[in-house]
Amino acid sequence: MITITVYRKHGKVAGFRCIGHSGYAQSGKDIVCAAVSVLVINTINAIEAFTASEFDLETEDESGLIAVKLKEEPDHDTELLLDTMFLGLQDIQNNYGNEYLILEYKEV
Repeated sequence: MITITVYRKHGKVAGFRCIGHSGYAQSGKDIVCAAVSVLVINTINAIEAFTASEFDLETEDESGLIAVKLKEEPDHDTELLLDTMFLGLQDIQNNYGNEYLILEYKEV
């Protein structure tokens, strides 16, 4: 299962942590894992390319870890990109179920 924890501070996104593998299908054929990966990686790339927001990034291939911690409160564009990613992730969770993807929110 993939677990994505969204961290918020005073109502604003402070970062997120994505870890695990969905287990929907075998590696290379897992459309849930592929969809989550595309959303997460594209969002990180878009923040880096189109905003001035700085962040710390942690990754680990084996566990599927991708963690982003914003260095400061997000600007409008960064928050919009992240909220768009979360919307897509919620849609995946709604369509495929909690046994493959859990999306949770925590105040930090």
